Amino acid sequence: MASSARQFARVATRTTTRSFAAAPRQAFRQQGRRFYSSEPEKKSNPVVYLGLAAATAGLGIWFFTSGASASSSSFVPTQAHYQQVYNDIASRLEVEDYDDGSYGPVLVRLAWHCSGTYDKETKTGGSNGATMRFAPESGHGANAGLIAARDFLEPIKAKYPWITYSDLWILGGVCAVQEMLGPNVPYRPGRRDNDAAACTPDGRLPDASQGPKHLRDIFYRMGFDDREIVALSGGHAIGRCHSTRSGYEGPWTFSPTVVTNDFYRLLLEEKWPQKKWDGPKQYEDKTTKTLMMLPTDIALVQDKAFKPWVEKYAADNDLFFKDFSGVLVKLFELGVPFAEGSENNRWTFKSTNA
Repeated sequence: MASSARQFARVATRTTTRSFAAAPRQAFRQQGRRFYSSEPEKKSNPVVYLGLAAATAGLGIWFFTSGASASSSSFVPTQAHYQQVYNDIASRLEVEDYDDGSYGPVLVRLAWHCSGTYDKETKTGGSNGATMRFAPESGHGANAGLIAARDFLEPIKAKYPWITYSDLWILGGVCAVQEMLGPNVPYRPGRRDNDAAACTPDGRLPDASQGPKHLRDIFYRMGFDDREIVALSGGHAIGRCHSTRSGYEGPWTFSPTVVTNDFYRLLLEEKWPQKKWDGPKQYEDKTTKTLMMLPTDIALVQDKAFKPWVEKYAADNDLFFKDFSGVLVKLFELGVPFAEGSENNRWTFKSTNA
């Protein structure tokens, strides 16, 4: 039942530009978010303890203190423990009065922004540390609105105090992608939390008002190439911009809570005149005037090296999913001092909609 619903949701969002215009926007939203997490939360499998050597390769020993008790017991969290955390996040994603009915997009943005501060030259930044908990990083312009994602995850952190904020934020992003019908994103824990002294300087994340050179400057600094830049940009298939946060306004696609390749298809199939309004420069689709693109999005089809990858992903959703998953794994692991050999011990979590 769930798999057929997933297929229906994807087919519903694979339409021509003409169909985009004809179908009410709300209908796409309903199709996009009602078919993936409306089922009751499934109970996780019994915890299976792994051999100590295998477990410590990627995890180490975590210490858990219950309540105010001074006594503590050491234990090694396994994949089953992390699956429980995943399931709890998934069970809370849908909220009627938040954006398009799901916290999924903002959780992906949190995971993205805490990872995208990495600098390969200085070996600073990245998903290790969860330093967005502190000023000044929490107040950086690119992180506006992410307090919603951090607050959303606080009850999960309280329930599972053994997981670091750094691992939790990335697990939240992984869960959101998978629960929004996206590809599986392999995951490995091992991130450690840092204090405010490790906050990164402002300006390491992309500026949406810029063009191809800026994109390369930002992403090359992290270690990505042109193909990976375009693949990561496919994350704009989900979520929306808010004028009260970034200054920009609107969703990129008609199904902002379903991961598809429609971001690329719309870039190519629609015409994108500049929006006439009092806000910053952005573009709107000519057909319905309900969608938006940022200058950095339009740059992907204006640049001769970027555009072929836009065309490939627009034509092949499976290729996009493959590359999107791979580049998310790379992004989410930037700057993390994992144990040597643990790259062979990544986990794939079972989606609650599988």
